[in-house]
Amino acid sequence: MNSGNKMGIIGGSGVYNLGLPLKEKLIKTPYSKKAVAVFAGDYKGIEVVFLNRHGKNHAVPPHLINYRANIFALKKAGVKAIISANAVGAISPSIKLGDFIVIDQFIDFTKFRQATFFEGGKNGVVHTDMTNPFCEAARRAVLKAASELKIKCVNGGTIAVCEGSRYETAAEIRAYKILGADMVGMTTYPEVALAREADICYVAIGVASNYAAGISKKPLSHQEVIATMGEKEKDLKKLILKSLEILSSKNSFH
Repeated sequence: MNSGNKMGIIGGSGVYNLGLPLKEKLIKTPYSKKAVAVFAGDYKGIEVVFLNRHGKNHAVPPHLINYRANIFALKKAGVKAIISANAVGAISPSIKLGDFIVIDQFIDFTKFRQATFFEGGKNGVVHTDMTNPFCEAARRAVLKAASELKIKCVNGGTIAVCEGSRYETAAEIRAYKILGADMVGMTTYPEVALAREADICYVAIGVASNYAAGISKKPLSHQEVIATMGEKEKDLKKLILKSLEILSSKNSFH
């Protein structure tokens, strides 16, 4: 087993496992009375830790996810890099249903989330640079994996991250588009910021699981999201695992 870089994966809507022989492990954190469940094991000699952000049976909605506990648990497990899967709604006409996007920027529209480990006290106060919030080494690894697998993957895109768990209004989507958002989602932030604070290399793969409000010609539904994710699940898992192989071979994540 590779004793070097331990890889983390965060699964979102429609990605609840990787089909690997992973064993459940409970990790206690200062941010929750309940231990965080992760699934650890080996893939081609790479130590892998998988976390399902929505919990068993998709029981936790986006606005109630304990992001701090999740990232702390992965850090405590020894994870050096995280590949995250995110269902997103397409805003930009260049993004089509089912497309994979290696996200490179976000705009935060969340309201009530605990978004930092540094709130004064023993942890102090830290103002983290987020000019380029996603780990470039991980982004390159995903793009290389996509190229080798001949899976179409959009290089870059800005996600507007909203509180949820409701979908957005058509007016909100028009506003986000004016502000430069290419897609909308509910979970990328504060994961990416917390990972940066924890010094974990983090990349998010967006999967265009629906068209955003006002762009879609029909009412939005979670069933549509799950259906599209199901159609893309095989390719997404292949992309994640190939990205793990490429990323784990690196000596540096900078």
